[in-house]
Amino acid sequence: MAKWVCTETQTNPLPELPHHQILMDKYQEPLLQSFKEDREGEGVSTATFAKTCFNGLNALSGVGLLSIPYALSQGGWLSLILLFIVSIICCYTGLLLQRCIDANPAIRTYPEIGFHAFGSTGKLLVSIFMYLELYLVAIGFLILEGDNLDKLFPNTSVKIGDFYLKGKQLFVLLVAVAVLPTTWLRRLDLLAYVSAGGVLASWIVVVCVFWAGIFDGVGFHGKGRMINVKGLPTALGLYAFCYCGHAIFPTLCNSMKEKTKFSKVVVVCFALCSLNYGSMAILGYLMYGDDINSQVTLNLPVGKLSSKIAIYTTLINPFSKYALIIAPVAAAIEEKSSDGLT
Repeated sequence: MAKWVCTETQTNPLPELPHHQILMDKYQEPLLQSFKEDREGEGVSTATFAKTCFNGLNALSGVGLLSIPYALSQGGWLSLILLFIVSIICCYTGLLLQRCIDANPAIRTYPEIGFHAFGSTGKLLVSIFMYLELYLVAIGFLILEGDNLDKLFPNTSVKIGDFYLKGKQLFVLLVAVAVLPTTWLRRLDLLAYVSAGGVLASWIVVVCVFWAGIFDGVGFHGKGRMINVKGLPTALGLYAFCYCGHAIFPTLCNSMKEKTKFSKVVVVCFALCSLNYGSMAILGYLMYGDDINSQVTLNLPVGKLSSKIAIYTTLINPFSKYALIIAPVAAAIEEKSSDGLT
């Protein structure tokens, strides 16, 4: 009878390493890479052309809409030329930002543009000024909401234990709590739905002002001045404030599925915003002339439905913009935190 004998030879013995060390070497790097991809994938390269337009319009159509008639009253009718010149310049600089991003695939943020242009010093300076600006704008939104709500609901107070909150402080805290869920929308394609509400609110305010002029007895009797040289610096500053959304342009560009279309997004956003701003400026100045207040809602007739809708609608704007403004700041903090994990 034949007897078969099977022998095993070990040609590639395993290294004599602790079991946990083998697992760490095998899985640590893929897990960290997966974590980075998941983090970077949130809100990146998922937004369509239309959704990016809504985010861009929401970033540009801000609280400056209420002050644009006052800016026109300071500079006179001919200062409208300055409004459109500022719009063209800001639109062109937005297109230049896209060129900077396209110059190197590694560029995803504004500070990285500063790094490629001026090295580490440029990145540091751009980071400081940009993130500080966005942070202060976000804080300004909370304060603005607190002031407006305090005027709408005066003498409001709440007592929680030993703490007594009233007035502006109470409303700022309530607004912060109310706006917090919008910051959980990490993907900009989802945040576009919030932005659409902000864009709609901006147009509703213009319609309410137009309604007040036509149907609420205000009329369009303000003649105004052709030009006021002394007021041109004020007008120019307010016009420029209306278009200060460049800090989030790199974030919007990198959120698109088709980044090559971002230039069209920039042109569409600036064109529509200029139409909105120009309409509000002309309507407000025609209605109230040089008697226009710093915010056109302060001139609207008291007790009218259109006035109430306009005032309450202005409260929506900061809600719709807060998450979009804070997104680059949050992304930078998360990037530093994830780098610490690696």
